[in-house]
Amino acid sequence: MKGPHIDWAAISPLVALTAGACVVLMAGLLRPAFVRRALVPGLTIVTLAVAVGLGVWQWDANKLVISGALAVDDLTLALLMIFAAGALAATLLSVRSLAAVEAGEGEYFALVLVSVLGMVVLAGATNLVTLFIGFELLSIPLYVLCATELRREHSLESGLKYLIIGSLGSAVLLYGLAMLYGATGSTDFAAIGKAAGDVKDDALFVAALALIVTGLAFKASVAPFHQWTPDVYEGAPTPITAFMAVATKAAAFGVLIRLFDTALISAADLWAPAFATLAIVTIIVGNVGAIGQSSVKRMLAYSSVAQAGYMLTGLVVSTKLGVSALVFYLFAYTVMNLAAFAVVVARERTTPFGDDLRALNGLGAEQPWLAWPMTIAMLSLAGFPVTAGFFGKIYLIEAAVDNQYAFLGVAIVLGSAISLAYYLRVVAAVWLSSPDESRAQGRMVPAGSRPAIAGGSQEADAIVEPPRGGAGLATVGIVAVVCAVATIAIGVYPEPLFDVAKDAGAALASLL
Repeated sequence: MKGPHIDWAAISPLVALTAGACVVLMAGLLRPAFVRRALVPGLTIVTLAVAVGLGVWQWDANKLVISGALAVDDLTLALLMIFAAGALAATLLSVRSLAAVEAGEGEYFALVLVSVLGMVVLAGATNLVTLFIGFELLSIPLYVLCATELRREHSLESGLKYLIIGSLGSAVLLYGLAMLYGATGSTDFAAIGKAAGDVKDDALFVAALALIVTGLAFKASVAPFHQWTPDVYEGAPTPITAFMAVATKAAAFGVLIRLFDTALISAADLWAPAFATLAIVTIIVGNVGAIGQSSVKRMLAYSSVAQAGYMLTGLVVSTKLGVSALVFYLFAYTVMNLAAFAVVVARERTTPFGDDLRALNGLGAEQPWLAWPMTIAMLSLAGFPVTAGFFGKIYLIEAAVDNQYAFLGVAIVLGSAISLAYYLRVVAAVWLSSPDESRAQGRMVPAGSRPAIAGGSQEADAIVEPPRGGAGLATVGIVAVVCAVATIAIGVYPEPLFDVAKDAGAALASLL
């Protein structure tokens, strides 16, 4: 027997992530505080930078490696940049955080790197077995990371909920993949693509599509499979919530593109109407659900649901333009969400209100260097001109209109109009509200942010000491400001990112 040829240059980003995770884990075992609190996050950042650098080195290579089980092409490498950006922001937001300290810095940051590794494998999968390996390699570290604030009941609850729902989604997906193998007789995407046109009327094939759509919809927070998202986002440590919001969604849409727009493209008449319907439902549910939220994290969770509906448009149209529009929007979505979550982290550490909207009251007068990033993020998410979100939505609408899905373009416009109701409420709290008097007088924090007190009543649990001092606030501020500047930069000069997105779309030879 002879093993497959390994193209080490092509898989060098994966090797860097694997080696970096091992080094970070071992470094976390050292006792000096400087090593754990500074060197370990530094090694994590270096690992991510090396992986991105190797990805840039392999740009335009467009190779199939490991016997065709993994594609290292421009689409995979573009998504790698998004994963790395999300992980880098989560690392900076986690410096001196309670979650990293309680879980152990080495274990915490190593799990982040392993999750990024799983995302890259998932985004590049061209085989059903590779797809499921990447899916689990992405998910299992996140189950642990959601529960890393060990003394806060809502963090533990978040990890447990994500574990249960994630396991259900994995089981449904695995059943669908097994049925797809049974219907087509192959686990390779190219072979599935050749067989799909002949078996698309087979009941086994249709059932496989339904189960696969359901399993991946759980991961992408597509309604009506989104119910876990607000609870998990609210309960998880906010740096991990930020990482999940951008990187996990990018990975989910990466595998959706890879599977449906390549292996199952010949059966598009079956799954495209289903995804178009899910897109409209998701836009409505996400935007309406966000309106009544007082928790900023829950509001951003419902916002991410609505954004998933917008992104489905790029998948449904099944063209290179659609894929390019989706990749461009994922980049825009990454920077504007990270800016918002960075401000939430800062306010959690300096006010007694946690992630409640009251924590943002008077932010414009107190800390304008945080107020502007939050304002820019909200306006970009709503699709205001001269922001990344504006061009992202224009690009998606163009792809929809050019391919007889104009009604999805209309849904994006109407959804964006509805979203003003909650995005502008945040802007109003930042600039038009005065700091809440109880901030200086009381000790009350929202239920989602309070720690568990054994044997205590609900009232006793709510009386806690707010975070004091500015531990880690410098890195948090850097993330907020840099992401806000990137949001404006993309809105003013989007051409470089357009070129990256076009290269990613061109990597799929099956599309026109």
